[in-house]
Order: sequence, then C-alpha cells, then structure tokens
Amino acid sequence: QMTNRSPAVERFMQELDHPRKDSIAALRSAILDANDDITEQIKWNAPSFGIAGEDRVTFRLQPRDVCQLVFHRGVKVNDSADFTFEDNTGLLKWAAPDRAILSLDALDESRDEAAQTTAIVTLVNRWMDATA
Repeated sequence: QMTNRSPAVERFMQELDHPRKDSIAALRSAILDANDDITEQIKWNAPSFGIAGEDRVTFRLQPRDVCQLVFHRGVKVNDSADFTFEDNTGLLKWAAPDRAILSLDALDESRDEAAQTTAIVTLVNRWMDATA
C-alpha cells in the first residue's frame, strides 16, 4: 500500500456506484503511482489530487453520466494573468484561463487506453508542477 493513498478515498471508491467506476479506479491508481508527492482527499464528492494538501485536479462524477477531471488551482481565487499551461495532448477544454476540463467520456475509444492513461497522468503531473 502506497503512503499517498487516503483511507477516506479508499472507502469512497469501495462504495462508489458509477458506470465508469473501473476507469476511475484505474486512473486514480495510475496518478498516485506516478508521483509519491501527490496526495488525495474527497472534494466535490469525488477523489481529488493535490500537492501539500492543496487540491489541483479533481474528479467530477455528477451527474451519474459524467466522468471528468477538473484541472484547477486550489481554493483561492488565483490571479491568472501570468499563468500559462501548454496542453500538447489536446485533451483539455479550457473553462477559464487557469481552469480546464478533461472529459473521460470524450476520449477516443479507438486509441490505445494505456497511451491515453499515460498522457493523462503526464498532464496531471505537469499541472501539479505548473500550479505549485
């Protein structure tokens, strides 16, 4: 068991009733396995990932047919005038200059799932670095 796993999130995942539960669990594991500095907790009634207790990337699982990752900059309103982030994957849809959505439902089913997971994990790690 890795030290960056949260017992609260483990319980949440055991009880989760969502059509994409397996994908959510696999992506959660991939994100946590890739970076020991990433922590997790529950935010917005979903798993959320952060660095040093600051949420940065949060699942959005409501309504039930939605499965997204929200890339944000924590609880404080941040001045985004000088914030830039290069999305070389084209997976992010920008909701604001410092907030982006990655819809797991919109992933190309014809693409290699492992390659897509790697691309998402890389984006998450880059976002953590960019928003630290």
